[in-house]
Amino acid sequence: MTPNMFFLLGAVLFSIGLVGLISRKNLFVLYMSIELMLSSVSLILVTVSRVIGDTGGSVMALLMIGVIAAEAAVFLAMIIQLFRTRKTINSDHYTHLRQRRNVDA
Repeated sequence: MTPNMFFLLGAVLFSIGLVGLISRKNLFVLYMSIELMLSSVSLILVTVSRVIGDTGGSVMALLMIGVIAAEAAVFLAMIIQLFRTRKTINSDHYTHLRQRRNVDA
């Protein structure tokens, strides 16, 4: 496969993740969309690394995989805790942290 195919695959995966992030309300689907986007960036980094013959992109991709794994553990623990308190993972139900506007003017 040519590098262009990997670039195209990375762009398609990133686009799918972006659409999932914008259009869904379920926290787990939002999390999976973010993970898909990060994985597509990692794929593009490795492809660029192979094209230019440098290992810097591959090292960055390995570091990203480590960060993604740590993020997965933290985010899944947060989802479990939120589900235990509210019995739902719909992001519309978690608006209590928003800043309220004062409309006294």
